[in-house]
Amino acid sequence: MKEKIFVNLTFVNLTPHDINIYDSNNNLVATIPRSGKVARVTMEQKTVGYIDVNGHKIPVKKTIYGEIENLPDPQPNTIYIVSLLVLQALGGTRDDVLAPDTGAGAVRDDQGRIIGTRNFIKL
Repeated sequence: MKEKIFVNLTFVNLTPHDINIYDSNNNLVATIPRSGKVARVTMEQKTVGYIDVNGHKIPVKKTIYGEIENLPDPQPNTIYIVSLLVLQALGGTRDDVLAPDTGAGAVRDDQGRIIGTRNFIKL
């Protein structure tokens, strides 16, 4: 699979936090400020079964995603940055939406708090 490089993009941060972007040497290369709007998804959990744990009935639940709020329609050369939860709710239906990598790609401070990312996630 050939890697694509996209240039001349506008980034709209729809998370409640500024997004600090670091290079592979942990140098801060950019900060994408929060836009003031936050994309959110409604969720509900439905019990789909139970498991027995030492004689106790423990529910197994499935998360059902609902409406996504505050996510604009696609615009040319615009990338929307959202939470991983919103990205998952989209289910890979939008190429213009990314989430910061808060797993292996996260940059953390001395106390383990996430202060930025080295990558973005796409589904």
